[in-house]
Amino acid sequence: MDHSNVQDFPKVYNAIQNKSDEIGFTMPSDVYVGTLLKTLVSSKPKGRFLELGTGIGLSLSWMIDGLDAKSKLITVDNDAELIEIAASFFGADERVEIVCKDGAEWINNYDGEKFDLIFADAWPGKYGQLEETLALLKVGGFYVIDDMLAQPNWPQGHEKNVADLMEFLENREDLNLTKMNWSTGIVLAAKVA
Repeated sequence: MDHSNVQDFPKVYNAIQNKSDEIGFTMPSDVYVGTLLKTLVSSKPKGRFLELGTGIGLSLSWMIDGLDAKSKLITVDNDAELIEIAASFFGADERVEIVCKDGAEWINNYDGEKFDLIFADAWPGKYGQLEETLALLKVGGFYVIDDMLAQPNWPQGHEKNVADLMEFLENREDLNLTKMNWSTGIVLAAKVA
């Protein structure tokens, strides 16, 4: 996809992209998802943010670019190698907590403050632990997921998971949803009750 129309890439973006290529990481987030996350994060001064599925840190770099000085961001992934890479880029940022843990376990045991935005880019928080994850969202907060349009790396039969997830979200009365046929297929939801 041509991203030549995207401005203001995070400073570390190319370095993370190079590292991604070097280790053969094949599931990076789309640039357009990153720009959306940065915009949404910057709309919540002194906000609290959660990313489920750090990956190698590409979308994290956009989210961090949107943070103000008083904001906090937690990112969770179960892949120790990827977490180590993300920590090498962002570990010194006191606003950011990088957690290497099973996402489902983390969600089920988290008992801190609720979040202004949750970007769920892993199975836990998107296809599993969905009730628990949405319970961590403040009223007025955003829940963001991507890869809702068919992707080349989807496992056999994943379309049903996506259809079931969409039906679940559409039937909730505490969310206002926008489904975007853009980037990899984005769903942006705001919690209203």
